[in-house]
Amino acid sequence: MNGTVFRVMVPLRSTSLTLLLAIGVAASPFAHQALRAQSNGTISISGSSTVGPITTLAVEGFKATTSGKGATFSPVLENGSTGGFRQFCAGQTAISNASRPISAEELKTCAANGVSFYELPVAFDAITVVVNRKNTWAKSISLPELKRLWSEQAQGKVKRWNQVSLDWPNKPIALFGPGQDSGTFDTFNKAVNGNKRNSRTDYTSSENDNVLVRGVAGNANALGYFGFAYFNANRDKLRALAIKGPKGTVKPSVQTVQNGSYLPLSRPIFIYVSQNQLKANPSLRAFVSYYLKNATDLVEKEGSIPLTTAQYRIVEGKMLKQITGSAFAGQIPVGLTLSELLNRNIDQQTKRPEYHQ
Repeated sequence: MNGTVFRVMVPLRSTSLTLLLAIGVAASPFAHQALRAQSNGTISISGSSTVGPITTLAVEGFKATTSGKGATFSPVLENGSTGGFRQFCAGQTAISNASRPISAEELKTCAANGVSFYELPVAFDAITVVVNRKNTWAKSISLPELKRLWSEQAQGKVKRWNQVSLDWPNKPIALFGPGQDSGTFDTFNKAVNGNKRNSRTDYTSSENDNVLVRGVAGNANALGYFGFAYFNANRDKLRALAIKGPKGTVKPSVQTVQNGSYLPLSRPIFIYVSQNQLKANPSLRAFVSYYLKNATDLVEKEGSIPLTTAQYRIVEGKMLKQITGSAFAGQIPVGLTLSELLNRNIDQQTKRPEYHQ
């Protein structure tokens, strides 16, 4: 397999920190508990490999500002959304990067450990199904074909391209996808197979999306799936398949995600911020403010799909209004448009709409 460079981390411009007062005085019902991160202590971040590169850019940009000069960060750990929430709900990290909303079980763990949080959408993503550029036969794939290939019923049985579609050749198919701690794994299987755990396991899996990119790029018969930014950074090695979904046959792109036509594999991605640690650590408050103020630049540089400027201001409003907790009630939002996502996230304080599949 060819080794390549997949990410370029670039420091970003400084900015004013208008959210500091509001988030600095946020009340916490668990303020009496000992915090693992003390005032101006090291800021620990872990979780999704989809969100991790955006957050790493934010860290590098923030440390180049006056406010960030004295801030100390542990390296951003990419151990998957589930791995990140495991640490976050134990109070071990200040921020959890997540490519899916927090689950019902994780909500209970956070509550039991006194971890209250802000749920902040930072971008939208298109889970992208990719093949090697030498693949001349697959241009698009339907949801039934994806299910035929990736569901647990395919385990040990569906091994060749012509078993997925009779129009495709009798060649072996090599599969690459995220591991079970990945939010991408959960969202893909919920959207395609009806349950986040309904997946075959006889494929090359990794929480590191660069491993998946190299796998597909190095095998002419390969197919894989991961976040849009990893495809976007490697277009010379990979080709994205159009998805035959409810809006027709649609390729993943910034435009098709923002206009709501790339369904059902578009999804929100988040950072979760500990309310207690935010209150205790001025550097963390300054960093979160910087992140949100510069989110458009950060997301575009990383290659993911940003919200609009107005939508980012709505997300900032969650901090100003001190809206804590999750808007998703432990559910994975399959097929939500950008507007529906923002409405759900902001309206939760006055109304909590039920999520309907």
